[in-house]
Amino acid sequence: MPADELFRSRLENQIDLRHPLARLSQRMPWTALEQALSSRLPATQAGGGRPALPVRLIAGLLYLKHAYDLSDEAVCERWLENPYWQFFTGEVVFQTRLPCDASSLTRWR
Repeated sequence: MPADELFRSRLENQIDLRHPLARLSQRMPWTALEQALSSRLPATQAGGGRPALPVRLIAGLLYLKHAYDLSDEAVCERWLENPYWQFFTGEVVFQTRLPCDASSLTRWR
């Protein structure tokens, strides 16, 4: 966790952990998904670019996109304002900036 987030309240202390998405996030096989997909994805972009986005983030966003029948842009916009969606995708504290561009979801399909 970055140093600037050390004093921010954790999402698990702000949300109702009985919420369906919070419960689903505990049941999802995140580790198995990461193991299955990480070998197919480079750790960084060719030429020393940014590190790859977390598998849980992208897989979670794609799940939410399909579950709520949203566009790439809409799922990212709703993620930004919804602590349950952020918790589901693995965030620890509430984020006020998008972790990726909506076009990142297209590359994962």
